[in-house]
Amino acid sequence: MGARRRRTGHDWKLLTESCTALLERLPELVDEHMRQLAEHSSVYGEFLPYDQQWREAEEAMRIGIQTISAPRDSPRRDLEYAEEAGRRRAQQGLPLELLVHAYRAAGYLVWDALMEEGAAALQEPERLVVLMRSATMVWSAVDAQAAVATEAYRATEMELRRRTDERLQALLDALLEGQEAPGLAARAAAGLDLPERGPYAVVVLRSERRESYRRPVEGDGFRFIWRMRADCEVGVVALADGQGLDGVAHALDGRCSGPGGISPVVAGLAELGRARRLAELALRTCPPDATAVVRLDQRMPTALVVSQPELAGRLVSDVFGSLLELEPADRAVLLETLDVWLACEGSAGRAAGRLYCHRNTVFNRLRRLEQLTSRSLARPRDLIEMTLALDAYRLS
Repeated sequence: MGARRRRTGHDWKLLTESCTALLERLPELVDEHMRQLAEHSSVYGEFLPYDQQWREAEEAMRIGIQTISAPRDSPRRDLEYAEEAGRRRAQQGLPLELLVHAYRAAGYLVWDALMEEGAAALQEPERLVVLMRSATMVWSAVDAQAAVATEAYRATEMELRRRTDERLQALLDALLEGQEAPGLAARAAAGLDLPERGPYAVVVLRSERRESYRRPVEGDGFRFIWRMRADCEVGVVALADGQGLDGVAHALDGRCSGPGGISPVVAGLAELGRARRLAELALRTCPPDATAVVRLDQRMPTALVVSQPELAGRLVSDVFGSLLELEPADRAVLLETLDVWLACEGSAGRAAGRLYCHRNTVFNRLRRLEQLTSRSLARPRDLIEMTLALDAYRLS
């Protein structure tokens, strides 16, 4: 970049004399450069103190002027400084377009000053010719400096963004783990641009079916923020005031292959750990072959069963003990009949339609279940036990 034009020893001598004269005027050139930048944008005066900006501009212009008259094969100190400046300005937060403008403005200023030197030496036409021949080289150097500064700026910006993302992800992970460090929720709220207090929910999706999952877009007054885990994907849902879980379930419907669990609504970021545990509990209520994303508040009885696996196993043994001794196919028919009958709210006629059999067949199967379990579906307490035992059996 910016290869210098081959010049004779005499050309180099004349150009060196002009650049030396220019260096003697450097303070006034820097003052003019700073004035032009301030007129172009007030942002230049906001990101750094004036004295520091002046010193850095003076060094950059001095190195640039020295580069113009430097021998062809000398190190490109101007490009080294441009790379450092690009990184520094990215860290300081100066917009990239203002960084590039500063390089262009300095280039115009230096070139105009060189032309003034040539005009002052009209009695030496040869000097003016040498300066005019240097135009391509000067602007090639300015272009190279701006390009190097831009590349360094963008690389630094990407690195800063990556570090910021990692820091915010760590804050979110800490909240989801239920950590209670002072100021944790406030820092996460500021970094994620979320309210510290407000309605939130957590979604947990089983990871083995993630390949066909499409994340929901923002809309309907809520926002999803997702985190990948080894065995699941966790989503924090920011809800608008008055927005319930129906909207969350609707957004997920058809956008993921499931299964998944949705927590109840919690009142702020500090409660995301509890919400995550409840969402995981909701997910555990889904059978292995399930595809639905379920809400915990609609699966409370089943959640009670899965939260106590030892008691759930004992419940299955106590209620379905004799049933479990049947042939697998026979057992599956009876349990499917009970499941469908419960889903049809105790209607034998509707259950028969779903099972493609006569309603009397449904009655016969249910009576056989009652005999094998020593329980009556007409007694509420027995019905509760059989319902919970069926959930526990399916989930095991």
